[in-house]
Amino acid sequence: MRRTTGTRWGRGRAAAVAVTVICLAYAPIAMTELWPYARPGAPALGEWLLGRTVSPEFVAEAVRDRTGPYGRSLIPLIVHSVLGGLLMLLGPVQLLSAVRRRIRLHRITGTVFAVTVYASMAGAALYLVRTPPAEAFSGAAFWIVLATILVGTVGSVTFGILAAVRGFPDLHQRWLLLCYGFLMTAPLLRIEWGLLPSLYPGLGLADINRVAIMHLGALVSFGALLASRALDRRAAVPGLTGTWCPLPVRVAAHLAGAAGLVWITVAFLDEGTAGRRLLLAYLVPYAVTYAVIAARAARGAAWPREEWSLHLAALCLAPAFSAVTVPVLERTLGLDRITALVAGVGIGCGMLAYAAVAAVSLRILYAREVLKRQREFADLSATPAEARGAAGSTREGARG
Repeated sequence: MRRTTGTRWGRGRAAAVAVTVICLAYAPIAMTELWPYARPGAPALGEWLLGRTVSPEFVAEAVRDRTGPYGRSLIPLIVHSVLGGLLMLLGPVQLLSAVRRRIRLHRITGTVFAVTVYASMAGAALYLVRTPPAEAFSGAAFWIVLATILVGTVGSVTFGILAAVRGFPDLHQRWLLLCYGFLMTAPLLRIEWGLLPSLYPGLGLADINRVAIMHLGALVSFGALLASRALDRRAAVPGLTGTWCPLPVRVAAHLAGAAGLVWITVAFLDEGTAGRRLLLAYLVPYAVTYAVIAARAARGAAWPREEWSLHLAALCLAPAFSAVTVPVLERTLGLDRITALVAGVGIGCGMLAYAAVAAVSLRILYAREVLKRQREFADLSATPAEARGAAGSTREGARG
């Protein structure tokens, strides 16, 4: 047990260090990324690195394709990117202050973090509102994924604030980790800009983005789940009995997920080489994520197993959700099949992970309500006995 605990602690610390390094490295990239669009020739660390890891031609094509869409909302986007860089710095401070129980520092930086999230996302929202989906950089599918990440980020930080105000630190922790997971899509996407061109020579940045959004939502939400479970070492939650994922629910979720995966596979294979490339980018990370969550959900103490099971059910339902979403996007937004397919698959895992965190929150709140009612019932049951004991003492005192 000590060796296992030590190994987990070592892995958790290594992961925290890795995330911190990525955040610190990406902060100056985010803050300077849009300067050249406002003043041609201005220094931009991200473009400089990308030109040396991929090619100057790749960077020139990316700048050319983004100039038009970004030009409509350049000031809001600069605000968004600069504040996004600040969030990369505030995130590790928040995590470390929480782990080390620096309560005052955690509250102060948490307030700054929340305000910065709202301000940064407001800039992104202005860009999305002013830019029609079909005219956005990387097309309508990328626009839809960006809008979904924006809503998820704002929603998760809002629920995290409400949980903190109501005195639910465990729920606060889960929502804020999910919020930061959504924010981590930005640096992870830039990493893929540098890596994927070597796997897919000749692809432009727009196509690289389509490959990346096939799995980014699943990866960041999975990372948030791993962090939540690493920080929550409780074997049981008081008041929690039974499970919200009994065998029939698990079987139904797996059947629905299998049907969704078959539909997605056939739909992508019909799109030729590009479809197979996108399918591979979706299936491999999905399979790895499923294997880890399924293994954790099958063993361990009651509470960890319950949380893993809720997330497993959500992960299974993600392909079914995407399969249902595709025709809805086609009809409501007038998208062609491949665009709707990329968008539907791109948002599926992230949205269902958000739903899983909501389900976990409700599970904890329900357990606390059960415990509260049990205590109230115990108090009511004890009242008559106490009254009889007091009455008996009074009579004995009168007799004496």
